[in-house]
Amino acid sequence: MSGLMIAAPSSGSGKTTVTLGLMRALKRRGHSISPGKAGPDYIDPAFHAAASGEPCLNYDPWAMRRDLLLANAGRASADGCTLIVEAMMGLYDGAADGSGTPADLAATLGLAVILVVDCARLSHSVAALVRGYAGHRDDVRVAGVILNRVGSDRHEAMLRDALGRISVPIFGVIRQDAALRLPERHLGLVQAGEHGALESFIDHAAATIEADCDLDAILAAALPLPLQTRPAPAALKPLGQRIAIARDVAFAFVYEHLIAGWRGQGAELSFFSPLADDGPDGAAEAVYLPGGYPELHAERLAGARGFRNGVRQAAERGVRVFGECGGYMALGEGLVAADGRRHEMLGLLPLVTSFAERKRHLGYRRLHPVDTTFFDGPMTAHEFHYATIVSAGAAEPLFSVTDAAGEDLGRAGLRRRNVAGSFMHLIDRLEAP
Repeated sequence: MSGLMIAAPSSGSGKTTVTLGLMRALKRRGHSISPGKAGPDYIDPAFHAAASGEPCLNYDPWAMRRDLLLANAGRASADGCTLIVEAMMGLYDGAADGSGTPADLAATLGLAVILVVDCARLSHSVAALVRGYAGHRDDVRVAGVILNRVGSDRHEAMLRDALGRISVPIFGVIRQDAALRLPERHLGLVQAGEHGALESFIDHAAATIEADCDLDAILAAALPLPLQTRPAPAALKPLGQRIAIARDVAFAFVYEHLIAGWRGQGAELSFFSPLADDGPDGAAEAVYLPGGYPELHAERLAGARGFRNGVRQAAERGVRVFGECGGYMALGEGLVAADGRRHEMLGLLPLVTSFAERKRHLGYRRLHPVDTTFFDGPMTAHEFHYATIVSAGAAEPLFSVTDAAGEDLGRAGLRRRNVAGSFMHLIDRLEAP
């Protein structure tokens, strides 16, 4: 198995589109691709899976133990397979404490880095930028660049002249093309499941990469990964042995490694769609409502009687019910949409949340469960939402929380008997210092 990382100096450089086009182009040529996403992103992996035809795992060098990173890569490995990991943010951007960067991941897994540079406002300065990124760390190998959003033949000639002076390989030159931009909303890209023309978009990206990039040179740049298939380290404990998981465009933020870890411990998983007014499997011992966009579907969820009755009845039977971010909001008494209208939610936790007054909450978290009703030890997590809490009533707190820099953020989440939730997206067990 060999590996590449598609990175960039900053967000918004076009690395997602390049990654999707590269995966599809290589798949068309018969190459075996294993997709990956650096960091805590829960939207991009669905695009990677669509482009490659393979499930996409997250590789988070801040929130995941090194053994889990290596186990994920080993799980995805096969003879002749190329692991292609899309970085998050900029190559050297990470958590608040500066750790957990894509560069850290590239060094851990031995990935060659291809830097996607947005050249729309660059000419000869590109050489200084690329030289700085390539030489910043001795343990990170920048194998070459793809020049993106190039305006003209003259613009390309200037870029090539500048980079020729520092002898950095140019693997491709992609021209400005409005059709290569994906729509976005407040948490990132509009979800793959909501993109009505996703296949044609990926095919267009693939055709562009095939025409404008040297695929043979890109594959030749991939470094052999010294990985061995190994058992994954102890994963987060399943919520139960039979878990019903909400899955649709309102509840789509699920980490593939979390699901794999539960299955690896013998858990049986079933899926249901709240937006289709489905309730959870009646035989489930736990119900999991992951994150997503309930705020965009609040009125429909409020009227979904089958969903509401099914989850409430499960809670009354003593089934564990856990909500994460969007799922947490759905467990509350009400959700105020951006237009100021309040919609009734499940009413299982004394919580009212709002999108009428938005405030961004973003960052890595270390969680210590207040008790062992749901979780048996400390964990890493990520928080990213714009909701505000209007009111929170009497219930037990779920976690004590610190951020990546070690600052005490107090307590978070709520638990009422066998129902609990918080805004945190759980990632991995927290290693003892």
